[in-house]
Amino acid sequence: MISNCNINASAKIEKFVNLYGCTIEEDVSVGPFVEIQKNALIGKGSKVSSHSFICSGVSLGENTFVGHGVMFINDIFSDSDSINKWKKRETIIGKNVRIGSNSTILPVVIGDNTIIGAGSVVTKNIPSNSIAYGNPAKIKRRI
Repeated sequence: MISNCNINASAKIEKFVNLYGCTIEEDVSVGPFVEIQKNALIGKGSKVSSHSFICSGVSLGENTFVGHGVMFINDIFSDSDSINKWKKRETIIGKNVRIGSNSTILPVVIGDNTIIGAGSVVTKNIPSNSIAYGNPAKIKRRI
């Protein structure tokens, strides 16, 4: 289902996707079984692989690769005692970022030219030009 989206004509969208109120720039590829929610931005030349979930408030920079089954999260609780006090947070992914399959990305900033290893859980900001992986993801090397 595609509803109220701004999708560039050069974008390639596979079947069996759910897109709601998102923006998809030119030369983007979105694989099957992907959901992209409202107010999400997929930057020029990026690729989102199958079975990934990109929630509201996520911005992917240009030429970013999202591996299979990557989950973005926007709902960090402000008060652990009440389910009604959650706040939507934003996630900013820089340009030329590579996110490995089955990673989970909490509301963070990941800088340009960064690699996130497969299966990582990113709980804190990762600066540009880094390689990070693990649970929780830690910077293992600078590029």
